[in-house]
Amino acid sequence: QVQLVESGGGLVQAGGSLRLSCAASGRTFSSADMGWFRQAPGKEREFVAAISSSGGPTYYADSVKGRFTISRDNVKNTVYLQMNDLKPEDTAVYYCAAGSQYSSVFITTQRKYDYWGQGTQVTVSS
Repeated sequence: QVQLVESGGGLVQAGGSLRLSCAASGRTFSSADMGWFRQAPGKEREFVAAISSSGGPTYYADSVKGRFTISRDNVKNTVYLQMNDLKPEDTAVYYCAAGSQYSSVFITTQRKYDYWGQGTQVTVSS
């Protein structure tokens, strides 16, 4: 069982930065692939970024590539999402998720992830 708690959301002006954190409980964090997803009002939840259990390969949605960076600290059981040059269209509830590294489902796919946080609101004003 893994419990995930996101933090770091808030209100920021366009062009600003935020860093989201996702603290995980449980001993399996270091063997879990981790992802960030977001859901804007009236839209479906979408993939944002993901990182493998080892911290090696990372993956990004085209809409955030070059602006967002995902990282993890397996000692602190925490995954981060550094968000720079934020745009109003980045406004959404951001969720972190954990999934087994042994799952055959690709890391950018939502159904790979068994555990989800409660979400943190990010609002970018123009």
